[in-house]
This record gives sequence, structure tokens and C-alpha cells, in this order.
Amino acid sequence: MKLPEDFIKRMRLLSDSEAFFQSYDLPPVRGIRVNLLKTTPSAFAEGSPFPLGERIPWEESGFYVTEEKVGKTIEHAAGLFYSQEPSAMCAVPLLDLKPGDFFLDLCSAPGGKGTQSAALMQGKGIAVLNEKMPDRAKILAGNVERMGIRNAVVLNADPRELETRFPACFDKILVDAPCSGEGMFKKEENAVGEWSLAKVAMCAERQRGILDSAASMLKEGGILVYSTCTFSPEEDEGQIADFLARHGEFTLLEEHKLYPHRVKGEGHYAAKLLKTAGEIGTWRKETNFLKAAEETVYRTFERSFFVGRQERLFAFGNSISSLPEGCFSLKGLKVLRAGLPLGTIEKGRFEPAHSFAMAYPEECFLGVAEIGEKARSYLRGEPFENEGENGWCVVTFRGFPLGIGKRVNGIVKNHLPKGLRL
Repeated sequence: MKLPEDFIKRMRLLSDSEAFFQSYDLPPVRGIRVNLLKTTPSAFAEGSPFPLGERIPWEESGFYVTEEKVGKTIEHAAGLFYSQEPSAMCAVPLLDLKPGDFFLDLCSAPGGKGTQSAALMQGKGIAVLNEKMPDRAKILAGNVERMGIRNAVVLNADPRELETRFPACFDKILVDAPCSGEGMFKKEENAVGEWSLAKVAMCAERQRGILDSAASMLKEGGILVYSTCTFSPEEDEGQIADFLARHGEFTLLEEHKLYPHRVKGEGHYAAKLLKTAGEIGTWRKETNFLKAAEETVYRTFERSFFVGRQERLFAFGNSISSLPEGCFSLKGLKVLRAGLPLGTIEKGRFEPAHSFAMAYPEECFLGVAEIGEKARSYLRGEPFENEGENGWCVVTFRGFPLGIGKRVNGIVKNHLPKGLRL
């Protein structure tokens, strides 16, 4: 790999720089993180479709892998795991997330750390996953759906816009900042060509503004974790030193810099900070819930499909979602996904969404169609034979939901969204 000359000069300042540069002769380190909302690491290991290596030391649900195309597996489509660079998993454990937290991931796409965080919250509390870039925000929303997250609100907003809505409101905030990407050189070829000292300076300035926005949205006693996938001091320890100089209400609790020649990973930086002084703000809660007529249509369907009861039903046009408890007002925000999208009302009838099936285990549904080894045919959009009662059903693979189907006289018609088909 031909590294930029300015980058080489900077990294030669490391006491063990020779070992650092030798790491670029090795293949990239890969990892997967088991989705704790759907299974356990031990259960996944028993039926993994590819060999698993040792556990990742800083993430209990992470495994090292050598397989390159893990995203082509049925288990990936079922949301049982997320493909994630191992050292990138180091930041979220620092948040100490608990069920019930009001959490913000300010720069969340494509969703690795956001979905990692939501798994720790176990469906309780509110996970606000924000991404400023529209195209990346759509990718984020897709990963939230695949991983079966019920309590996330996916936003497409500038951090400064959120400042005015959520002053001193969040318990925990993650800033996985856009950076110069030096830890991505082996994973993304264009990262090398795009790197320059000017880009480092530009990223550092942008990170400064994002951190200031995050500081204003964190309540007193809250935790802020800042991370990057770069080695630049201006974007890492220098950025945090400058932040602390501007914000005397914060204290640095932990700081970690992972280099690819010192740990088994491509490199990452993470800092954990505590806000020791400030305010505890409040937010406007959502009050615009479902109309009685729409709720009647949904409840009629629910009794024939789902074991349980969805609460806090909210309408986006003809679509219905179940919002997290205590959800803030959505008015004036660009919302890509709020809580759990359940489906749509079409000509007076309710049609379930793919996300409904992905958010619960099979025992929560009254109608199930196990597809087994023919799962790839379902993912291609094909119908399949399956005996049972006519009506909507959840298609499962070895007991894990893959999506929605509609059984008619022994044939399950395929309702997998076209954008998700192989």
C-alpha cells in the first residue's frame, strides 16, 4: 500500500513506528457483533454459517472472523449479527448504557455503533440515531430495521438544529465524528487518496462544532463519548484537550487510542467524559396519537397476528408506528423512522410492514411459516409452499424471522420489500 508522504512523516513520530507500518502488509482485521436483541453469542456460535475466531476483548458480543462476505448469509438478512471492524466496537461500552436511558448517537450512519448501543438498551428508553447526510441516513434506517430495534428514532438533522430542541436533555451522547479516516486505509481504497493535511484540519474544525452541540444537549451527570477511526492528534487527544479547555463543566474519565500494531484491529480513538455541572432539561412529548377509526382497523388485525399489544400508536400518513414510551414531539423534525413501523392502512385494511416481523421473536406471532433451507428463494422474492391457515404470517429461518408473507391455500406469497431482495 502506498501511503501519503505527509502521513508517513507524522506516524514516524511513534516510538514503534516500524511495527505500525508493517501492519499495513497484513490483511485487514474483520469482526462481527452478535445482535443481543435476537440471540446470544453462545447460541450464535453454535449455528454460525462461517468460522468464528476468538472473542473481541472490549465487546462481549463480538467475534473476530476471516470470512469476507458475511453479508451474503441468511443470518445477516435475519439481523442476527452486524459486520463491524473490531476496534470500532470499543467506544459504545464506555457509555454505560442502561435500559431506560435517553440516548443520542449524533453521527450515527451507517449504524454500527447505534445498533450496538440499542442492543444494550434492550428496547427500553429512547435511542435517537441521527445522521446529517440524507443518503447515509437511509442506510442507517435500513440497519435499524434489520436489527429489529423498536425504541429508536432515526433523524436526518444538523447537530445545531437538534441543540434548540433538546437543551440539557440526554443521559448519554455518542459523537462518532466524521474524520480523516486513517484507520480505514486498508478497508477503503479511496480513503488513502482522499487523505491530506488539509482534510485533517477541516475534520478537526467540523468535529469542534459537533462536540459543542453535543455538550449543550447533555444533562448534568451525563456521559459523552467521543470517537474517531483516525490517528491524527488534532482529531483525537488534541481535540479533547481543546474541548475541555472550552468546557470546564466536563471531566475526562477515560481515553483510549488503539493502533493496528498494538491491538487486533484497524485502529480507533475513544474518550469518555462526564458533565459535572449544568442543567437537566425537559422535552416536549408527542401527543398526536392515532385516531379512533384508524386504531380500530389496526387492533382488528393485531388480534389475528400478534401475541401482545402495541401501545402509543402514531400515524405518518397511512403508516402506523408504535412509539417508545415518553417519546418527544416529532413535529418539525425530519424523521425517517420513529419507534417501530407496524404497517399501513390500505383501503380500510391493515397490511403489516417488514419491520414488524423483524422486531420480535417467532413466538410473538400467531401465524408462522418456517422456510428452512429454501430461505434464499424467499430472499429472492419467490413464493413457497407452506400449509396452514390463510392470512398474514411471519416467514422464519430456523426460528428467526426473515419477513412477511401471506398464505393462500398452501402457498405463501412473498411480501419482502423489493429493495431487500437478492
